[in-house]
Amino acid sequence: MKCFIDISNGETAKLSDVPQLSSNDFRKIIIDEVAQGSRLSALFGHLLPGGKVLIYAVLAQKETASLLLLSSPVDGKYPALTPDCEQAHLFEREIAEQYGVFPEGHPWLKPVRFPPAGRSVEDLFGLLPGNNQCGVMDYFKMAGEEIHEVAVGPVHAGIIEPGHFRFQCHGEIVHHLEISLGYQHRGIERALLGGPDKRSIHYAETLAGDTTVGHGLAYSRILESLSKCKVSARAQVIRGVAQELERIANHIGDLGALAGDIGFLPTMSYCGRIRGDVLNMTAVLCGNRFSRGLIRPGGVGFDIDAKCIENLLKKLETVRMESESAVDLLWTTPSVLARFEGVGQITSAVCSKLGLVGVAARACGEAMDVRQDFPYGIFRFSHIPLSTWSTGDVFARAFVRWLEVQRSIAFIREQLESLPDGDVMAPIGKLAPSRIAVSMREGWRGEICHVAITGENGKFVGYKVVDASFHNWFGLAYAMRQQQISDFPLCNKSFNLSYCGFDL
Repeated sequence: MKCFIDISNGETAKLSDVPQLSSNDFRKIIIDEVAQGSRLSALFGHLLPGGKVLIYAVLAQKETASLLLLSSPVDGKYPALTPDCEQAHLFEREIAEQYGVFPEGHPWLKPVRFPPAGRSVEDLFGLLPGNNQCGVMDYFKMAGEEIHEVAVGPVHAGIIEPGHFRFQCHGEIVHHLEISLGYQHRGIERALLGGPDKRSIHYAETLAGDTTVGHGLAYSRILESLSKCKVSARAQVIRGVAQELERIANHIGDLGALAGDIGFLPTMSYCGRIRGDVLNMTAVLCGNRFSRGLIRPGGVGFDIDAKCIENLLKKLETVRMESESAVDLLWTTPSVLARFEGVGQITSAVCSKLGLVGVAARACGEAMDVRQDFPYGIFRFSHIPLSTWSTGDVFARAFVRWLEVQRSIAFIREQLESLPDGDVMAPIGKLAPSRIAVSMREGWRGEICHVAITGENGKFVGYKVVDASFHNWFGLAYAMRQQQISDFPLCNKSFNLSYCGFDL
């Protein structure tokens, strides 16, 4: 019997072609594939008519640029993957929370978010001790002389989304950090069911507010694939330019914020202003600084003319020169390097085990980038050099950002100077029924994965979103081990993960 089917990024398959394996076979295939270098991009449940739950897995196989699809029907419980595949840790907790099926042997089974009001964790899971009511979690605890606990959030100072951080410390040293999110779960995946409709693209654009282009592209490709829509070369280039502008703006902002966390004001001040300049370039494209309204299924909502291109190229060169002046100060100032180097370090082996993606992974020396490994759109034809570093610390995560900024600027210039002619929109037809589609994009934080399942009428009966933050939050927790608690703001900003991208 076939164990899985493989498709290319952004393609579809018949639901009936996806093998349904026994729980043991399903577990073995995933563990073996991950051990051989594949990555668990998505693991999610799908409720079938009659109440049975089908668990789907999407494995990204870099060597063949293939996405492997397999599934397993579950009746109440199944043997947990997590003890032998750490990448499944949060996925299995989420499935248990959403569908009430239990991964037997999971080492830390607790809600990813929170139980519904009026239901205890024990009622929901049936496996956890205690009687914790809605909004209360069981946290890992340490005991011993001079051990103390520091709780931060979920309400924070300033304009920031809610998240709770629980530190177990001995003196100033953090032995364990537990991160609890889910305070603003918005039910977007559920809202997409029955679509697509007029609201669906707006849900996609606001999945994570600073990643409008990344999620908009992933969603749009789902519709284009299911309707066999061909996007023009001109639209693909404009999409690529918008995606890299989004990357530059966020990376420049993060470099400035990292400088601010250590009190290095020159870079902090300049980068904050330069980030605004990049956002204004995005507004030149579509009238919105965060690209709302630009990415649409079938192409882009706005075209650009020669005058606009000239304006963008002029602004781009200014950004390049000013960012070089501001950011280079970081790498030539000993006091900055003393705070960045060796802080929040993650090894390549740990990175692979946890399944980290994006900047966090490339800073550990992992050569992974969806634009290269599973190319899409303009990236099938135009190559951006991979940006990596090897030390896995705050310095590495900052320096990889700077490398990506420079390479994205060069890419945008090249694309704008050779923009092909053509239309920028193509019609989207009716979606193919009874199919599954997978779309991956390299957002500025890292891999974004959307999976859609259509019913017999071509409407969504299942939709799963995995933001890069879902993979990387535990990386932040690991990076804080044996660090001083005062290093947390610096480590946190070096990852800069999304709360709302997690709380979908």
